[in-house]
Amino acid sequence: MSQTTVRRLLQRQILPTDRDSDVLALYVDPEEAKLDADKYEVGGNRAAKDLNNAAIRQSTSTGRSLHPDQIESRTAMRIRSGERLSFGSYFNAFPASYWRRWTVVDDVRLEVTLRGAGATLLVYKSMARGHSQRVAAAETTGESAETFTFDLPLKPFIDGGWYWYDVVAGDTDVVVESAQWTAEVPEDRAEHGTVDVAITTMNRPDFCAKLLGQIGETAELRPYLDTVLLMEQGKQKVVESEHFPRAQELLGDTLRVIEQGNLGGSGGYARGQLESVRKGTATYALMMDDDVVCEPEGIIRAVTFGDLAKRPTIVGGHMFNIYSRSRLHSFGEVVQPWTFWWRSPLDTYTDWDLAGRNLRSSRWLHKRIDVDFNGWFMCLIPRVVLEQVGLSLPLFIKWDDSEFGLRAKEAGFPTVTMPGAAVWHVPWTDKNDAVDWQAYLHQRNRFVAALLHSPYPRGGRMIRESRNHQIAHLVSMQYSTVAMRHQALLDVLDGPEHLHRVLPETLTYVNGIRGQYQDAHLESDRDAFPPVRREKPPRKGRDSAEVPGRLSQLVSAGLQPLRQLKTPRTMSREFPEAEVRAMDAKWYRLASYDSAIVSMNDGTSAAFYQRDPQTFRDLLSQTLRLHERLKAEWPRLAQEYREKLGEVTSPEAWEQTFEPWTKAPSETSEASEVVDG
Repeated sequence: MSQTTVRRLLQRQILPTDRDSDVLALYVDPEEAKLDADKYEVGGNRAAKDLNNAAIRQSTSTGRSLHPDQIESRTAMRIRSGERLSFGSYFNAFPASYWRRWTVVDDVRLEVTLRGAGATLLVYKSMARGHSQRVAAAETTGESAETFTFDLPLKPFIDGGWYWYDVVAGDTDVVVESAQWTAEVPEDRAEHGTVDVAITTMNRPDFCAKLLGQIGETAELRPYLDTVLLMEQGKQKVVESEHFPRAQELLGDTLRVIEQGNLGGSGGYARGQLESVRKGTATYALMMDDDVVCEPEGIIRAVTFGDLAKRPTIVGGHMFNIYSRSRLHSFGEVVQPWTFWWRSPLDTYTDWDLAGRNLRSSRWLHKRIDVDFNGWFMCLIPRVVLEQVGLSLPLFIKWDDSEFGLRAKEAGFPTVTMPGAAVWHVPWTDKNDAVDWQAYLHQRNRFVAALLHSPYPRGGRMIRESRNHQIAHLVSMQYSTVAMRHQALLDVLDGPEHLHRVLPETLTYVNGIRGQYQDAHLESDRDAFPPVRREKPPRKGRDSAEVPGRLSQLVSAGLQPLRQLKTPRTMSREFPEAEVRAMDAKWYRLASYDSAIVSMNDGTSAAFYQRDPQTFRDLLSQTLRLHERLKAEWPRLAQEYREKLGEVTSPEAWEQTFEPWTKAPSETSEASEVVDG
């Protein structure tokens, strides 16, 4: 007896809500496709590979543009007479290989409605190697709207590939009024799930209020929303923003604002996860940052994909650069097991500009990319996954999302980073978190995650790499960074119990360590520092701005620790020897100075670095001892962290941490839960 099925919408054609020309390339592509070379044709020659990688990055754009007035509605696009437009783009191509691999869908139906005589509709598919094939075509016969239907199998997409369509206008303009991809699905999957959107915010009231308004004003999204949970952890309240009343009006009883202390992103998201699990009315909890611009259709697509997944699946979105809105940060994230560091898969490219080289011209984008986790800037988690594997680790920030993805994967719940679901976010490259107070959290949380999930004895290369990084920071005069990273490892050695205990005081705790060192004292005004002066000019007028070769770096790495023991030049105690821009603040450059003014990556401030031989000796000695201790105790620590993981991430443990902010108003007036609606 065959199973009863119903037809369900998977994806529809969309266009920018605000007709923003900066993002139009993510929705439509007016350029001709110019596919780059196959890496197997290039071969293994190093020079050939370098040339090919450079060519892949070259723009194929001819500058052909579309006028914003061609966008007639959220779903309709006008194509001028004689012109051709492809919908083989990030938001409008259909990611067939992802649906084929992870869902119960076997075939899809494409329905396109055109209005205008003499127009041609062409349907294409691509394979994992990027080659496109025309699979169907149709023409309009009159001026009135006509709908064309194509039934398309997913079977050929095991390794990768997309479906899309192009439209060519005839002697008159043609309007692509709508397009949708549907599928026959089991009757018990006919209804869509609902989602609790969990947003953690701190001191970004206007940005966050605008995001709430964006979610609330999208009529198509409203049926999918169960609750919008806003975890307010700052002093500048979202409810005080001039944009909040509109958001509140749009969302009504769906919006719930919860105030608590600053527990970082993990504490905020864990609160949203806890509320979602305890409430038990939504199918999913969606983690979303407060400083993003959202494509609301992406939330609908993520829910739809989750509904039709073969097993409970975490569905993440991509991140585009909010300042350069056609640039894709990464097409997926994995944790490299030997180094235990997050990265994009080796056969992908980061910071990819889709306005310069769009989907049809980028061979690598046609492979299906499988991931270990998705960042919580946008990540849909089924409630059943939270119930079975626990909530976020109490890590404040950093590694909470990646650790959760690894934990879920080990429990049999995959993560899929879904093309066509995305937000625009401040890029990581504009931040300075490798040397500021966040260095403590990078170090501690990475080691905690590795103790829980590394498949290698003693974490693979982690301990050796950590020691080398400490020495690099030392020769760079970044003593505060070294001290914070030391304390991070001491806290790791203290066991998992410290994670909940220190969470509410994390910022105060870390800044207390950092503030003891001069390199952590930042000034926004350059005149707050002395002018640059040197006892002697650089030898033969050498400019250290050039990037040294590999051999030169290895020699420098061996000699620089010895140089650090020498007495600094006298004048460097009062005057900086150079000004170093953040982009040039590499260890091999900073190591050659006895003092320097070094700017921060965000461009807002700078610090006065000074070499101190005694501090160098003390911190180097601690570095060597501490890493040997960590190496010796790794097996015991790994067992302890893994045994306590369920307890540390349990709703009960988190409820105790949240207790100061969940008491009745009569017990505390400042730490109460506020419900708006």
